[in-house]
Amino acid sequence: MAALEKMFNVKGKSVIVTGGASGLGLAYAEIMAEHGARVCLFDIDTDGMNRVVADMAQKGWDVWGQTVDVGDRPAMAAAFDAVAAKHGRIDTVFANAGIDPGPGFNTPTGERNPDGAIENIPDEQWDRGIEINLTSVYVTVKNAVRHMKPAGGGEIIVTSSIAALINESIVGTSYMPAKAAVNHFVRHMAMELGAYGIRVNAILPGPFITNIAGGRLRNKADRAAFESQSLIGRIGDVEDIKGLALLLASPAGAYFTGSLIVIDGGSLTRMT
Repeated sequence: MAALEKMFNVKGKSVIVTGGASGLGLAYAEIMAEHGARVCLFDIDTDGMNRVVADMAQKGWDVWGQTVDVGDRPAMAAAFDAVAAKHGRIDTVFANAGIDPGPGFNTPTGERNPDGAIENIPDEQWDRGIEINLTSVYVTVKNAVRHMKPAGGGEIIVTSSIAALINESIVGTSYMPAKAAVNHFVRHMAMELGAYGIRVNAILPGPFITNIAGGRLRNKADRAAFESQSLIGRIGDVEDIKGLALLLASPAGAYFTGSLIVIDGGSLTRMT
């Protein structure tokens, strides 16, 4: 047991989770804090963030939060510096923040959806989707590296999606190219940063029940289309992703870098 605990030891690590107030980001924060890491949540939802920080603090976990829009570059730089000042360093960063970029050109039941047609997508909706789902990853990694290089290393774990590997008509059009670019960026950063002891990996979730897309996968009818693709008959719960997050952030994941790790209940196998 002692050897196993050492393998997955993250105690005392300084951790940042963007989009940490809900969904997968909250799952990452919980598993790290539960195992003794010092965790800072970045989120635009101040009220939601304060609630989860209070909940975790009641459990005796070392967690705090900063209200940050990951699309605001100066605010992101300042928030990273605040974590480094408080914790003395930054060891692990989960670049997780993401948004629903609007409806796809089909509904879950296969009808055409004019709101998602390419000619009807508002430019500002496209721009915000790319900004949060792609550019914010660049901003997050850039700021993480500013602190990790002088310290001699660290772990950067990016939330991508199986949407990077497929085309999905019920998801907003900007989402797939943004996540595909994230995958390439992760591999490129792994090439650049390995020499500095910084590991960069991506988690590619399939359908999970989170707040994205208005939490629509909590609705049984909307969930059915995704459940039918799963090889195990269900979509993911946020608890399902915690083990992978802990693996990548701990000594057990020391030989992972440049990896794109699918966690989807086999959905991608059926789709392809």
